[in-house]
Amino acid sequence: MAKRKRFGEILVDAKVVDEQQLDRALQKQKGTGRRLGQVLEQMGVVTERDIAATLARQFGFKTVANIARASFSAELLGLFDSDTASKKMLFPLKKEGKKLFLAMVNPLDIEVIDNLSFKNGLRVIPCVTTPSEIQSAVNRHYLKIVEQSYEPDAWWRVLVVDDQDLVRSAAVAALKREGYNLLEAADGADGLKVTLKEKPHLVIVDTVMPRMDGYEMFRAIQANLEIKHIPVIALSSKSTAEEEAKLLEMGYFDFIAKPINPVRLVARTRHALRIIYGTSPPPR
Repeated sequence: MAKRKRFGEILVDAKVVDEQQLDRALQKQKGTGRRLGQVLEQMGVVTERDIAATLARQFGFKTVANIARASFSAELLGLFDSDTASKKMLFPLKKEGKKLFLAMVNPLDIEVIDNLSFKNGLRVIPCVTTPSEIQSAVNRHYLKIVEQSYEPDAWWRVLVVDDQDLVRSAAVAALKREGYNLLEAADGADGLKVTLKEKPHLVIVDTVMPRMDGYEMFRAIQANLEIKHIPVIALSSKSTAEEEAKLLEMGYFDFIAKPINPVRLVARTRHALRIIYGTSPPPR
C-alpha cells in the first residue's frame, strides 16, 4: 500500500509552495499547535482558499462555501457537538441514507473520518472548505451567534498603482476575485490624486514609474495628514534583502517582489488590512 503523502508534500507537488517555504513553515509550526495551513497563511505564502482548492483538485473532492447561510436539522447537528466541530474543523452538511456529507478543512484526516463513521454507522463523504467557513457555520448553527450578513472584504478599497498595464491588470484581477473594491492608477501622480479623493484603505504601489515614482508618491502620502494613516505596500523588481530592508526602513508597511505572485499579493493585502484595521469592516 502506497504511503499517504503529508499535507505539505501535497502543496509542494501542486506547486502552491516550494520546498524552502515548506521547511520554513514547518520550523515556525514546531511546538505552536497551529495547523500548517495557518502558518503558511501568516507567512503570506498561501490563502486558506488556495489550500482548499488544492486539496479538492488533487484528490477529486468537492468544495463547499456559504455553509452558514444554509439550514440544518437538529438531528444532523446532533451528530457531534460544537467543540468537536471547532477543534476538528468539520461541519455536518447532509445525510442521505447511510452517507454523511461532511465539510472538512482537512479531508485527509482518516482518524476523524473513521471515528465518525464508527460512532454513527455512516459512510463519511468529505467536502473541502476553509476554516473561516467552518467557524461561521459553528457560530450560527451551534452557538446561535448571528453574524453580520455582508461580506467584509467588499467593504475594503484597495488602490493599485503601476505603469505596466499587464502587471496592474493582473494584480487588480487577483484582488477582485477576493471581493475587494479596486481602484487603479498608471503612475504616482495619478495615484496620489486617487488617494486624496477616494481615501483607499490600502495602497499598493510600484517603486519605479514615470512622472512620479513610488518613492515620491509614498513621501507625498506621508507628508499629508489627511492620508498619512493609509498603509502602503511597495512593489519592486529588486527582490534583494537590502531593497526590502530599505523600503521597510522608509516606512512602507510591506514589500512584495516582482514578478507578483497572486497568492502572496492576496495574503499580504489581507494581512495589512487586518493589522491596521482589525477584523471588522470599516465605516461606509
